[in-house]
Amino acid sequence: MSSEGTPETADAIEVWTVKKVLDWTIGHLKQHGSESPRLDAEILLAHARGCQRIQLYTQYDTPLEPEERATMRDLVRRRATLEPVAYLVGFREFFGLDFKVEPGVLIPRPDTESLVVTALEILNGLPAANVLDVCTGTGCVPVAIAANCETATLTAIELDDHVRQIAQRNIEKHKLSNRILLLQGDLFSPLSSDASFDVITANPPYVTDGEMDTLQPDVRLHEPQLALRGGADGLDIVRRLITESPSWLTDGGTLLLEIGDQQSGAVVQLFADADQYEPAQIVKDLGGHSRVVWARKKPTS
Repeated sequence: MSSEGTPETADAIEVWTVKKVLDWTIGHLKQHGSESPRLDAEILLAHARGCQRIQLYTQYDTPLEPEERATMRDLVRRRATLEPVAYLVGFREFFGLDFKVEPGVLIPRPDTESLVVTALEILNGLPAANVLDVCTGTGCVPVAIAANCETATLTAIELDDHVRQIAQRNIEKHKLSNRILLLQGDLFSPLSSDASFDVITANPPYVTDGEMDTLQPDVRLHEPQLALRGGADGLDIVRRLITESPSWLTDGGTLLLEIGDQQSGAVVQLFADADQYEPAQIVKDLGGHSRVVWARKKPTS
């Protein structure tokens, strides 16, 4: 596998097996700033070979075909410049489902699964429900909810047209077009005036302006700032969601927001200041960080 630090002459005479390519790639990516070099190497090699990651472990001694080596060489070169792995292979797993991603689209994160889990727990107590997901991105949240709650009907809204097209493809991929209506616009703007929802979910931009320069390079340099930057305190869109959601929530309906792990106190206070919600609740992710804040709308009567 010819690449930086690997002579062409060696490439011509050495047998590059799955194990040898993995070992070399792990070391190379570690030197070039990857925080998960083994995982990256396995995902890239499985993609280059057109197989599942688990199959690599039963194929350690299998030599790579020339076209597989060429594909892997290009993927490793790009990953060494910190291009996100999900963009390189074109998908990301989320909540046990695969989602198409490409440059310009925020890559789904495991932390956001806490938003889905919380929504499903709330929906579990309802015989049927209308759910709205705002700032939908890839559509991973509404698709995961729909796939795990057959009684829910969903609407999703995305501002960016390119991202909306990716979300639509993900909805169609998982055969949920009959249960998820996808709209384009700024927050609630595309909704009909009589729309109402039992649950509203959102993973809005919440990175502060000051934090943007501290993000990991693969995030800072490649993922869309529109989906990340939330203003001076990271809560510009969160404020709008808390203020505007009551107009679209049924009495007792619930607003769930993903947040940064240092923002829970401020967001709980925003819910209280709005004076339209029951006391807000905080949900922690698997890492023990505050990740979701949710509250029910007070009855109007």
